[in-house]
Amino acid sequence: MADKKVIAVVGATGAQGGGLVRAILGDPNSEFTVRALTRNTDTEKARKLAELGTEVVKADVDDVASLKRAFKGAYGAYLVTFFWEHMNPETEKTQARNLATAAKDAGLKHVIWSTLEDTRKWVPLDDNRMPTLMDNYKVPHFDAKGEADKIFSEIGVPTTFLLTSFYWDNFIHFGMGPKKGPDGRLAITLPLGDTKMPAIAAEDIGRCAYGIFKKGTHYIGQTVGVSGEHLDGNQIAKALSVALGKDVYYNSVPPDVYRSFDFPGADDLGNMFQFWQDFETDYRGARDPKVARELNPQIQTLDTWLSRNKTRIPIE
Repeated sequence: MADKKVIAVVGATGAQGGGLVRAILGDPNSEFTVRALTRNTDTEKARKLAELGTEVVKADVDDVASLKRAFKGAYGAYLVTFFWEHMNPETEKTQARNLATAAKDAGLKHVIWSTLEDTRKWVPLDDNRMPTLMDNYKVPHFDAKGEADKIFSEIGVPTTFLLTSFYWDNFIHFGMGPKKGPDGRLAITLPLGDTKMPAIAAEDIGRCAYGIFKKGTHYIGQTVGVSGEHLDGNQIAKALSVALGKDVYYNSVPPDVYRSFDFPGADDLGNMFQFWQDFETDYRGARDPKVARELNPQIQTLDTWLSRNKTRIPIE
């Protein structure tokens, strides 16, 4: 164990980080060992990691000093921020700078930064095809991460930029699962039109990250996009129907209708889906499932993921 390289994993009790932790722990021949970073070391998830023999360390993305301590002596780190906890792009960028600063201070040899596109490169703020949000953003939860990419480059952190995709897990946790409409039919409501959406099991993002770390320095300085497969709304509804044993329909709505829905972040997500439609070639092209499968040969399709998780999807 002493000669193994330490990978510090931010958000180790979450989906992405947890996937990386399990990938390393599940590989008896791994050249790496895990240092799990979490804000609260007393949670059940943190205790389970400790029971598996993982080094569990308290650290907070809002506290750069805690990150510096947690990264000390590590070879590399997996870095992720948590936009939907605060929904503030300025906070997101500050947290990214904290992570980059601590990584540089610790002399990490390789970090993987979980990121997304800055959509303003495609849709400038004065482009009225979609509304500008919070004065400075089109898709805040994308743009803040994408803007933060340059922080890692400017500070000089050896970084792989990992573009993530829609999580299948959103059908469980994010309120995007099938719901009964006025006609009593179950439907998923998405502003996708006939666009195919790249998506992935959240844990597979972490497992792809493990594949990147195993390649040594090969991916440093590169942007790598991952997805399990690309499906349209009807294909997703069909897969849900088969898995759940209930007819599920695809309810396609325009992005402006989705933006008007009464839940926090509806405007952000509405813009996101519109970006996916308007720039489908670029967005999908950056997330070739073949790349993800090379990094993680056991990557899950929607059908595979549903076979394991269908009972966790709430039916409203």
